[in-house]
Amino acid sequence: MAQYKNADLDAALQEAKSYIHNSEHIDLLIHAADFAKKHHEGKLRKSGEPYFIHLTNVAYILATMRQQPATIAAGFLHDVIEDCKVTRQELQEEFSEEIAYMVDAVTKVGMLEFKGKDDPEYQAANHRKIFIAMASDVRVIIIKLADRLHNMRTLQYQPEASQKRIAAETLDVYAPIAHRLGIGTIKNELEDLSFFYLNRGAYYHIAHLVEAKKAERDEAVNQMIREISDTLREQGIKFRIFGRSKHLYSIYKKMETKNKRFEEILDLLAIRIITDTKQNCYNILGIVHETYKPITGRMKDYIAVPKTNLYQSLHTTVVADGGKIFEVQIRTEEMDEVAERGIAAHWRYKEGKAYDAKAQQKEIEDKLSWLKNFSIYNEENDESATGFMHSLQKDVFEANVYVMTPKGRVIELPNGATPIDFAYRIHTEIGNTTVGAVVNGGIVPLNKELHTGDVVNIKTLKGTGPSEDWLKFVKSNQARQKIRSYFQKREAEEKENKVPEGERLLAEELKKRGLEPKEWMDKKRLEGYFKEFRVANYIDFMYGIAVKSINAVQVVEKVTNHHRAVHDEAALNRVLGKEVPHRVSKNGLIVPGIETMKMSLAHCCLPVHGDEIIGYVTKGSGVKVHRKDCANVRGIQGNMIDVQWDDGSQERLYDCDLTVIATDRSYLLTDIVTMISQNRVPIDSVNAKANHVTLISSIKISMRVKDLEQVNALIANVRKIDSVIDVKRGG
Repeated sequence: MAQYKNADLDAALQEAKSYIHNSEHIDLLIHAADFAKKHHEGKLRKSGEPYFIHLTNVAYILATMRQQPATIAAGFLHDVIEDCKVTRQELQEEFSEEIAYMVDAVTKVGMLEFKGKDDPEYQAANHRKIFIAMASDVRVIIIKLADRLHNMRTLQYQPEASQKRIAAETLDVYAPIAHRLGIGTIKNELEDLSFFYLNRGAYYHIAHLVEAKKAERDEAVNQMIREISDTLREQGIKFRIFGRSKHLYSIYKKMETKNKRFEEILDLLAIRIITDTKQNCYNILGIVHETYKPITGRMKDYIAVPKTNLYQSLHTTVVADGGKIFEVQIRTEEMDEVAERGIAAHWRYKEGKAYDAKAQQKEIEDKLSWLKNFSIYNEENDESATGFMHSLQKDVFEANVYVMTPKGRVIELPNGATPIDFAYRIHTEIGNTTVGAVVNGGIVPLNKELHTGDVVNIKTLKGTGPSEDWLKFVKSNQARQKIRSYFQKREAEEKENKVPEGERLLAEELKKRGLEPKEWMDKKRLEGYFKEFRVANYIDFMYGIAVKSINAVQVVEKVTNHHRAVHDEAALNRVLGKEVPHRVSKNGLIVPGIETMKMSLAHCCLPVHGDEIIGYVTKGSGVKVHRKDCANVRGIQGNMIDVQWDDGSQERLYDCDLTVIATDRSYLLTDIVTMISQNRVPIDSVNAKANHVTLISSIKISMRVKDLEQVNALIANVRKIDSVIDVKRGG
């Protein structure tokens, strides 16, 4: 692994003076350095070096990125609030509000690091705050990246556990930030350093493979450089050309994610050509393609369609003499500056030019569309911190498909993204009302996979809404969350609209018993029964009654203590010492006042706990318990006996059959079985029949349930499945 020599104060100031010529600005840097050195006097790093060495290195890195004097000054001072108890007010008085703000913000980001906390949700919440700070002022993160880079360069002085923890955070959080800000030099170094500490064996293995063929590779690169240089000189084109090596972690990642051998990675041999104009970039591309055979599908024009981190370049892969494969990058000097320093290049110091930090931040937000929308993305995201980080990782950090709106705005999406992902990235309402998509001038299905360079035009229709089927193919977490949010909101509205119906049904049941609804439907009285009926609030409770997933009769019996007389009689008997025992059957059934009696559930109607039931006394088979609405006992007068469920008995499972009538379609049975399984209901058997003339399917499902509430909930959920016509109990 490369060793890095510490930069002292003279080196940092010398680097700054190479582009900052205003004496007042240099004086500011000297003053900041002196202030930091004074307040850190006597403080040492784990390496044993004075802590001030770290500060000079951070300032040096910022100077190599050609940052503004105020940013470099904040680099010198970035730890004085946290480590030296200097207040923000003191910094503001000593320097400026701008510098005090940056130091304070960097301090807050620094305080969000591990600090011994291992809970993923805690870490994700801290990282979320880092991104919010980045959205407020990019300079804060540029300073933090310089700070993290030097810390990673000196990580060998930390204990092994800390090395792995800090390296993991760097790889998961800071390297992706550097990538998204286009700061390629810092991103590559952070990745390689993290790779070294997290997987040292793989690091040395890749390094050995690279070194083993270095001489052969260098000779091939130098030969190609000579050939291209001769041709470009003949054409009178201004250029710089050099070979470049791919950093170790990117090689490892390609070998792992794409399951490729080292020899298969095409861009190990790489050449970069820097020229003066955009036109010459294309001229050089033509010359390279005339000279060498280009590989189909490997040409990428990031000049016409820049990446959303502002990266611009032409990429092509060609085959040279001897079958050697080269990746060639072609760009202008300005493009190369942005490619290496990314957004930091836009904060660079410009001598004699009026400087406005807010205007600069706005300009960057306008150029980085994902950063401009970041605050909105954060506010709209109601996931947990870990969910938010997962969304950000997939939708922002791993996004590498670049498509365009008809007006030329570039939208970055994850691999496999569809027009629906695109629509939701533009605006939530556009996503919700999407009815069609036109890609490159042709109508396409909404699940079509988009590719870099596609021009996408979304067709919308007011008053429409998303389809739940979209959840099966969207790739971005943002789109998935928006679709789910729409249906959650719609379901909440539907529930609220059903409340009056639920109240009506409950009131009617109370009136049948001669009870006053206003008295018995008091919300506070009903709250005590929410848990028993597995609902969270009054709206859910009344919705359940309205859609029959909660039995109104059962509610009234619970609330009014319908069996009060039986319980009172039992209590009186106990007081008198005449307690009448009863036997609970294996089905959780009792006959009041009778100790022994054989009882079983009738197979014709399969009662479950919570059903209104009646007993039929048979000859030789004891009591057969039916549902009161069972056709086999309806109208029978004799041989009937009162039977009750024992509410205090242990939880049991009851056999239950459901018959689903639906219009036949693909995956119908899969959708039904999946829904039932998601409700954790064990299925014993499934029997499906389809009429190929009427295209109507009849599906009988035998399962085991806990009670009537679960049955009613299942029926309600199955009815929501697309193409289902009816659901009923029984075969």
